[in-house]
Amino acid sequence: MTRTVRLVLPRDCNHYGSLFGGTAMAWMDEAAFVAATRHARAKVVTVHTDAVDFHHPVPQGSIVELLAWVKAVGNSSIRVEVEMWVEPMDKAERSLACRAGFVMVALDAHGRPTRVASPA
Repeated sequence: MTRTVRLVLPRDCNHYGSLFGGTAMAWMDEAAFVAATRHARAKVVTVHTDAVDFHHPVPQGSIVELLAWVKAVGNSSIRVEVEMWVEPMDKAERSLACRAGFVMVALDAHGRPTRVASPA
C-alpha cells in the first residue's frame, strides 16, 4: 500500500475554498502511479480511470491522506484503487472524501506494453 499525505493550500482551491476536483484527481493519479511502479518496477502510464466519486468537499487547510493499493494484475496492466481521506487540522477525525480506480500499463524501454508479475 502507498500512503501520501498532502496539505490543501490556497493554490489548490477554488473560489469556494475547497480543493479543485482536477487537483484531487491528479493527486490520486500520482498515488496510483507510485503503487503501480512499486509493483511493476517498470515505467507505467495511466490508461483508464473509473468514475471518481466525490463524497464531500475538501476544505482549504485540511490534511489529506491518499491510500493506493494494487487490486488486480493482468498481463501488462495493474488495477489500482485509490482513496482520499480528509482530516481537518483542528479535529482528530477523518472521513472519506473521494475514491476511484485506475488502470496502469507497464511499458518496456521501447514504450510497448510489457508483462508484470502477479502480486505475491
